[in-house]
Amino acid sequence: MEDLKVAVGSDHGGFRYKEQIIEYLKSRNIPYFDVGTHTPEACDYPIIARKVAELVISGQANRGILVCGTGIGMSIAANKVKGIRAALCGDTYSARVSRAHNNSNILCLGERVIGEHLALDIVDIWLKTGFEGGRHKRRVDLIE
Repeated sequence: MEDLKVAVGSDHGGFRYKEQIIEYLKSRNIPYFDVGTHTPEACDYPIIARKVAELVISGQANRGILVCGTGIGMSIAANKVKGIRAALCGDTYSARVSRAHNNSNILCLGERVIGEHLALDIVDIWLKTGFEGGRHKRRVDLIE
């Protein structure tokens, strides 16, 4: 894995998985920022998505992970920030390809949609997969 620094955030619907993802990062000595939420109380996901996106865009983190109930709201909100390529992934193949072909810099997950073991497998694969470049770089450049 590259020299990772990961910004992690969730709303109340993704709070439990966010805590598990942080434990995963700790167990692998991967530095992280926890931007919240820090309780299961209801909160507004766009605020959390923006915090993670800003850490990634600023270079303080080079990847981000966002979790909400479905992952949809987080991916929409994060993708509003210029330079963010947030990918909503519900399977390991999409996680791998989102990095290898699309150079995604934020992973979005839905706690109410996928099981916790699958979520952690997706995180593991997404963090370990590099960008292939080549023809994919040209296409990512077209997005920007």
